[in-house]
Amino acid sequence: MLKTKPLSLALLTLAGSFMMISTNEASASQADQAFIAAAESGELRALSNSISSGQPLNVRDERGRTPLLAATHANQVDSARALIEAGADVNAKDAIEDTPYLYAGARGHLEILKLTLANGADLSDTNRYGGTALIPAAERGHVETVKTLIDAGVDIDHVNNLGWTALLEAIILGNGGERHTEIVRQLVTAGADVNLADNNGVTPLQHARQSGYTEIVAILVQEGAR
Repeated sequence: MLKTKPLSLALLTLAGSFMMISTNEASASQADQAFIAAAESGELRALSNSISSGQPLNVRDERGRTPLLAATHANQVDSARALIEAGADVNAKDAIEDTPYLYAGARGHLEILKLTLANGADLSDTNRYGGTALIPAAERGHVETVKTLIDAGVDIDHVNNLGWTALLEAIILGNGGERHTEIVRQLVTAGADVNLADNNGVTPLQHARQSGYTEIVAILVQEGAR
């Protein structure tokens, strides 16, 4: 009996340690999730308190999102600014390979995009489709976003996993309207290769003609497209 007491005490101590670790981890997880929720909902006081208390800036939720990416999803500009100024990573990827920079570009969240560009955004970074921020921005008709990314120096002729450049995607997935026409004009003016074909050998001009986008056709022809 005397020999079992030290063993029993050791086991109890070990069990207590595990309980303390589990409790601490649960508390940390709750704090992390509250931090992310405050960022996404724009609760600036709660967000500021989390930052001031030393809460790690790049914690993750179940989707791999950091507080900054959650704020970017909701286009919470003030939340994003506070987090970036505190040092949050603008290139931190989630489970589907989005970053605050890439998502802001793709969704046309221009103010947040500019904040990421001013704070270390990786212009060569790509999304799950192998595309830069410029390609989905061109597809979705985000005129000012496209201009901002071109001015920042993003590779205009980058080819994604589908074999499309920003120019091709603006034509193939665009609607030929005013915004997509302006984006084609911007890309061409910035030096996009008007003859860079897709994986099937179809050029931007051929796609534009097939879709009946007469104004885009005229822009391309003027630049020597074939």
